[in-house]
Amino acid sequence: MIKVVKFGGSSLASAEQFKKVSAIINADESRRYVVPSAPGKRFSADTKVTDMLYECYSVAAKGKDYKPLLDNIKKRYYDIIEELGLDLSLEKEFDTIETSFVGRAGRDYAASRGEYLNGIVLANYLGFTFIDAAEVIFFDDNGNFDMEKTDPVLKQRLANIDNAVIPGFYGSMPNDTIKTFSRGGSDITGSIVARAIDADLYENWTDVSGFLIADPRIIKDSKVITTITYKELRELSYMGASVLHEDAIFPVRAKGIPINIKNTNIPEDPGTLIVESTSIKPEFTITGIAGTRGFAAVTIEKEMMNSELGFGRKVLEEFEKYGVSFEHMPSGIDTMSVLVNQADFAKKEQEILAGIHRNAHPDSIDIETDIALIAVVGRGMKATRGTAGRIFSALAHARVNVKMIDQGSSELNVIVGVNEIDFEKAVKAIYDIFVTTKL
Repeated sequence: MIKVVKFGGSSLASAEQFKKVSAIINADESRRYVVPSAPGKRFSADTKVTDMLYECYSVAAKGKDYKPLLDNIKKRYYDIIEELGLDLSLEKEFDTIETSFVGRAGRDYAASRGEYLNGIVLANYLGFTFIDAAEVIFFDDNGNFDMEKTDPVLKQRLANIDNAVIPGFYGSMPNDTIKTFSRGGSDITGSIVARAIDADLYENWTDVSGFLIADPRIIKDSKVITTITYKELRELSYMGASVLHEDAIFPVRAKGIPINIKNTNIPEDPGTLIVESTSIKPEFTITGIAGTRGFAAVTIEKEMMNSELGFGRKVLEEFEKYGVSFEHMPSGIDTMSVLVNQADFAKKEQEILAGIHRNAHPDSIDIETDIALIAVVGRGMKATRGTAGRIFSALAHARVNVKMIDQGSSELNVIVGVNEIDFEKAVKAIYDIFVTTKL
């Protein structure tokens, strides 16, 4: 059995955390390939190393005194090295970083150095081979991840290496410059490595014991999701659940490699298992609840809209023209509502409205702002009657007005729109009706 293990920033924020990581890896010889993040916060008021690097680079690129900032970054790493009792110097690496910062190597390069340095330290501590991600993770000329180039190179590089550390978050462009994934992208690197070596399991270690059914900032002591499918996770991640980077699903999904979200600080907890499909029945009708604020609803009304060929296309073309994507589009016989990100829409609001009037000739257009979307997701919903009715009943009992509802044809999710001021109240009501009353 082969496992790829990724550790987040909080799991590698200090020497104490490094020791926990080492114990986890040494407890299972199948944990052969390790993907580390940059050191995160050691305490609530602390600063992540990635943010320290961004600041240092910004100052250096402007020709100002960056050395105190660079010294603070050095101290973070040397504190870890000293406390672990390692005979390791990073001066050569820091000299290169300093020269590159002054030479304005780019923000992606700056941000990537957190994972790069942490990878060197972790490989030294574990006695594993260090592999620079820039040598095995590739992006194309447009900055998009290049799976076709990466997969065979990574597979060949790891073929004869029993244990390796590959830093997360970055790779290289065709011109050899550094390119990063979006923040949280170490999750993606772990998934790419797992795919390349046909791993049996991808373990993603963080500071929580798996996915929670609902946001713990809203639902205290929320239950943990024990098993979730890729499809369910995709729906929840898209709507704001953030334990795992949503793009980390795709590399492993094609090969059916499960992902296990586990807690570095409580390694005995089973965590959440993410799978392609499962015969395991969910504990509750719903698997999870997630939501996002900041949407606007543009409602277009026109008599006999349903019989006018191409009406919807004419409307959506105007949003596309100005680079505004739509989230959902509930419709009636004579109305259609287009849900969009409020901030994006506001930048081109009048141009879009004028275009809709010019091309679609609606009777009226109405805009409603400050809407929150809540996704109720669960494979158990398909086999359970009355799920939507229970959602409406819970929201009505909590005196929450539903602005819209949209149910996918897969019956995997129901999305409701509510006023932003009712967002937390709505999440609590839905959680209570499906989870609390079942306990």
